[in-house]
Amino acid sequence: MRGAGLRTVALGAASGVALGYAAVRAAQALADLRRPAPALAERDPRRYGAARRALMLAGLARGVASLAGTAFVLADPLERALAPLPRRLRAPAFALAVLLLDGLRDLGVDYVEDHVLERVYGNSEQPARGWLEDHLKGTAVSLVVAGLMTALADALVARAPRRWPWIAIAAMPPLLAFATVVAPTFVLPLFNRYEPVTGELEQRIRALASRWGVGNAAILRFDMSRQTKKANAFVTGVLGTERIALADTLVGAFPADETLFVVAHELGHYVRRDPWTGIGLGTAAVALALLGADASLRATSGRGVDGPAQGARLLFWATLVQLAVMPLANAASRALERRADRFALAATGDREAGVRAFRRLGEQNLAEFEPPRWAELLFASHPSLAARIRALEHIS
Repeated sequence: MRGAGLRTVALGAASGVALGYAAVRAAQALADLRRPAPALAERDPRRYGAARRALMLAGLARGVASLAGTAFVLADPLERALAPLPRRLRAPAFALAVLLLDGLRDLGVDYVEDHVLERVYGNSEQPARGWLEDHLKGTAVSLVVAGLMTALADALVARAPRRWPWIAIAAMPPLLAFATVVAPTFVLPLFNRYEPVTGELEQRIRALASRWGVGNAAILRFDMSRQTKKANAFVTGVLGTERIALADTLVGAFPADETLFVVAHELGHYVRRDPWTGIGLGTAAVALALLGADASLRATSGRGVDGPAQGARLLFWATLVQLAVMPLANAASRALERRADRFALAATGDREAGVRAFRRLGEQNLAEFEPPRWAELLFASHPSLAARIRALEHIS
């Protein structure tokens, strides 16, 4: 009895902290809308990096607290409220209700930490209205995906209450491959305009891509400057849907040889089949999360997923497992990035362009060249820019 009381107090405190944090951010957001905070006089990558790390740590703690509140406080009353709905609609309705409540609660948090912070540090000139439009689009996409996936998961659990984790794990590779095709083709164009790259740059990129069997890929430029001044590029797609996408912030600020090195790095991911490696690693991570969460759920409650409330508790345990394996996933990601850097050097033969590209990326993206080692080991999906430059300088 005493243990249950302590748990109730802890959950209440966690929920209170999450709500209080959201309330403070909402007040800051309203103040900024009335009088936008000015940009800092000097763009300081160390100060920006420290701010981002603090927000990330706070976000992790707040996210766990929020999930705990949903799973152990809100879930049962919400499930009872949805009981009049047909069985197949309860789980999707539960998921959509939770997402909408969380989205409304955290709107001020997202505005301050994703929009105001970037503007204050000089990384973005996007107006508040533009940010809100993108945010609403992202929320709509999340709601559609969450509703569909929850409906499928609920049907699977109902048909195979014991075997569902293994069936879900087996379904992950085709689902992730499908997402790799759908996202760049249908989702990303909701947020940016993609147009063909033309001229000499297109010819040089296509010549490079042709050497590695991607000569027919679409080479596109997208207006990333709508959201940020940061530069980026990516190669995406599988099964004939390959796209080489360059941000206008990259094309406009980087010389052709540096742009080519960045593209060669992204091509390295494709040539080395990193999208498929990512699908494999993603499936392994999902397997660990589902099996660990299912075991934890049964150990703590004495039963498996038998309704939306238990599903919320499963998500809570799965998130804890994912946080535990995050450093391993990031270590694997950094290894793939280092391999892509080596590929780019071999493909272009231009070490100096690579070093200059990394330095320019750091300046334009306001990235710390060497963040604290603990932060890189625990949270970074890419090696530090300083480490990447040292590696390029020492590759023979």
